[in-house]
Amino acid sequence: MLMLDGSVGEGGGQIVRTALSLSMITGTPFGIAKVRAGRKKPGLLRQHLTCVKAAKRIASARVTGAELRATAFTFEPAAINAGTYEFAIGSAGSSTLVFQTILPALLRADASSIVTLKGGTHNTLAPTFDYLERVFLPLMARMGAAVEVTLHKAGFFPAGGGSWHALVQPAAELVPLVLENAGPLTNCCARACVANLAFEIAERQAGAAARLMGWPASTAMPRSVKADGYGNVLALEMWRGDVAEMFTSFGARERSSEDVVMEASNEASAFISADVPVGPHLADQLLLPMALAGGGSFVTVQPTAHTTTNIAVIEKFLPVEFQVSQIEGANRWRISVSV
Repeated sequence: MLMLDGSVGEGGGQIVRTALSLSMITGTPFGIAKVRAGRKKPGLLRQHLTCVKAAKRIASARVTGAELRATAFTFEPAAINAGTYEFAIGSAGSSTLVFQTILPALLRADASSIVTLKGGTHNTLAPTFDYLERVFLPLMARMGAAVEVTLHKAGFFPAGGGSWHALVQPAAELVPLVLENAGPLTNCCARACVANLAFEIAERQAGAAARLMGWPASTAMPRSVKADGYGNVLALEMWRGDVAEMFTSFGARERSSEDVVMEASNEASAFISADVPVGPHLADQLLLPMALAGGGSFVTVQPTAHTTTNIAVIEKFLPVEFQVSQIEGANRWRISVSV
């Protein structure tokens, strides 16, 4: 059994999620201690526990020790099973992270699967449903993964209650991606979304963000979505060549719209100035698919602790090697993987 230390690197939930994904695919059992030791609330929270339960069901796994706030558990997978599944977090925890945990295994199944997920769909520190649909999954499609997602109801912190489903077709193997050229900046838009709040908030944020970025007024796209509770998110979307990116900021009680706009705009502007095709969050999410494809490369900004930790976990499960190198002394880094 492969033993993992959950306190290494960034010491967060990504270690758990990546280990579950690769354990299901490789059939490698693992044990992990010091789960999320680098967080203020260590151990398994509801989102992480849902990841374990989802992986257990899909891979008919034997699991010991996995319970709320547990800091250690073991996972012994069997065969991957296609099917119709429903996983509910029971809180506003990120349902997209649960889906990204089980997606690689479902792609290796022998038939299509339908997955319904309930919980948070628009969370800080996690890809939003919009990011999943408009940024991550299009790249997965280029690698050969056919996945369709449909949002039924948005879920914001703290109410949660979001609901969506995914149709996952099996993919015998993934095709390597090479994303090294930034390309021209196109398809820019400022998407502001509100739930059970005044629509003018979304209008004001979208318009202000478009002006701050120097984009035409027509790129401001406010909208209202169905949700159980209140919610507000601003997403600045753009393409560099043939790669989409998105930078988000969340409204909150006693936080001004100006702060929301400034946060998203600063992140988007930094990405544009870096002249890279892949942002820091997308870089984290591409590592595992690239490793499963057995090759590929991309250029991004300086790798985060999430990225370096994820690489270390992947290399424990798969016979691959990542190369991380800085380009021309600037904040541009090339990450490649080979078998």
